[in-house]
Amino acid sequence: MRCFCAACTLLGLAIALALAGSVTPTLRADDKPAAAAATTEITYPHIDLKGSYPEGAQMPGLFGDLTESLDAAIARLDKAAADPKVGGVVLHINGPTIGWSKMHAFRQAIGRVQAKGKKVHAYLDGADNMDFLLATACDEVVMPEPGTLMIVGVRAEVTFYKKLFDMLGVKADMLRVGEFKSAAEAYTRTDMSPEFRKEMEEILDDFYQQIITTIAQSRKLTPEKVTAAIDNGPQTAAGAKRLGLIDRVAYTDELETAIRKQNDGKSVKFDRKYGKKKSDTDFSGLAGMIKMMELLTGSEQPKRKTSNPKLAVIYASGMITSGKSQSDFLTGDSVMGSDTMVKAIREANQDSSVKAIVLRVDSPGGSALASDLMWHELELVEKPFVVSMGDVAGSGGYYIAMGADRIFADPGTITGSIGVVGGKIALGGLFDKVGVTTDIISRGKNSGILSTTSGFSESERQAMQRLLNDIYDQFTTKAAKGRKMDKDKLEKLARGRVYTGNAALKLGLVDELGSLDDAIAAAEKMAGIKPEDKIERLKLPKPTSPLESLFGPLDSSGDTKLVDPNLRRVLRSISPELEANFQAMHLLQSMSRERVMTVMPFRVIVK
Repeated sequence: MRCFCAACTLLGLAIALALAGSVTPTLRADDKPAAAAATTEITYPHIDLKGSYPEGAQMPGLFGDLTESLDAAIARLDKAAADPKVGGVVLHINGPTIGWSKMHAFRQAIGRVQAKGKKVHAYLDGADNMDFLLATACDEVVMPEPGTLMIVGVRAEVTFYKKLFDMLGVKADMLRVGEFKSAAEAYTRTDMSPEFRKEMEEILDDFYQQIITTIAQSRKLTPEKVTAAIDNGPQTAAGAKRLGLIDRVAYTDELETAIRKQNDGKSVKFDRKYGKKKSDTDFSGLAGMIKMMELLTGSEQPKRKTSNPKLAVIYASGMITSGKSQSDFLTGDSVMGSDTMVKAIREANQDSSVKAIVLRVDSPGGSALASDLMWHELELVEKPFVVSMGDVAGSGGYYIAMGADRIFADPGTITGSIGVVGGKIALGGLFDKVGVTTDIISRGKNSGILSTTSGFSESERQAMQRLLNDIYDQFTTKAAKGRKMDKDKLEKLARGRVYTGNAALKLGLVDELGSLDDAIAAAEKMAGIKPEDKIERLKLPKPTSPLESLFGPLDSSGDTKLVDPNLRRVLRSISPELEANFQAMHLLQSMSRERVMTVMPFRVIVK
């Protein structure tokens, strides 16, 4: 009998590579000894910014990191800032899928390069809002002649599925607490409720103003001129240059020629692999096979523990679910499992060498139960505990943050959404249409509350609403205590309403606007850590192994599931809206599984 299981298949791959690993590696043309470099040679790292830049510890691929993390990308810029051989940096901003928080993190890193007297040149093939906001932090913005600057404002498009469900005979029977808790409106309405429209308008107003202010300050233009450029957009490269939005119309080779002229008398080298981690790809022999299997299973020998003081950074990324965390092998997309997170929090709390904890939250929420389990574990932390909010920290993402000693948010962070939603999808009408019949025997007045063939009876609806009300009361009580705020005042700010970081600061839902670095600095100060102390950074939780990323959790306890990334890529190639609709259906599936959710009502992508 032959075995075709995943582990055996990968073992065979490891053996094949081990047998083939005796080939002598070829020396690349750029692998020159350092001594051979001319004393007048200077380096310009040519860094390509693309992808989603996930945060936290990442499991490397077989031949290097498949997805560059935000920390790794920032580290490359910081290395360039400190490297005396680097004369400047070329950033090819190639459509990174990032939000406000990551954009500001990159802008800060660019500022650190500039603070060392080194120019940063941004090259854009074309640009939307986020690309251009990132580029405006640079000393020079360059675009080729056929490039297009798609700065045309901000727009919210919300898709509703009720008419489709009516045609199919499907009923979304959803309940909520908080008039702004609109996570289920896409399935129960054909347009936005007045409350949903109000909060969306406030968020878009804030985003629009941030775009105008950032461009105006960075490009030394008046807000009126920026507004006029947006209203007359999109712009060609030549048109953008006339308006002062970019500095040069040129191709990459022309930009490199210009940089060489600026450094007349010196040899300029453009390094496209600058600062990238080199991987050991020697899998020859038995040792190589063992090394590969350790890499695939995530069981590499751990680094030696030290007694040096540590600061733990716990990354809370992705939709919140029960069970184990899971991440995609290729994209870095993740779901956050309560079992994995509780273990990471406990490890940091019980490690005497860890002097402070920073929780980095980038999550739209999810399971109410899983959120509460993580919140409870964080309540047991007696060390300085600071939260840094990323692109989104809403609903369950806010729930796990609200007990911190101090909360930092980005101006564009989406947060709040303190509310509860729950319900089910009744498929009885669809079954009737396709000739499927159901015969029922029940005992108990509310025995059908979990049935997926029919909606709630009046008694079941009342019981479910009581459950949601109780969970909402728990949420607001804990939030008021964490924020040291009167509960009635907190409850008026809750009701499922979503805010930007700017608005949340004014309302007292966060303490300060700042980056992850700002949150870490605050935690170190609270812990009495001095700049001269040799502080180590402990990143938690540990990354998911490649095997788990490919095939799911390796034990039966894992019940988290990612949307198939291959299907998502296909849908995205056809239409980004198609992918967004598929994601909305995935949220509906999550709702039907978890029953009670503390989840964001929408996903914001600023283009």
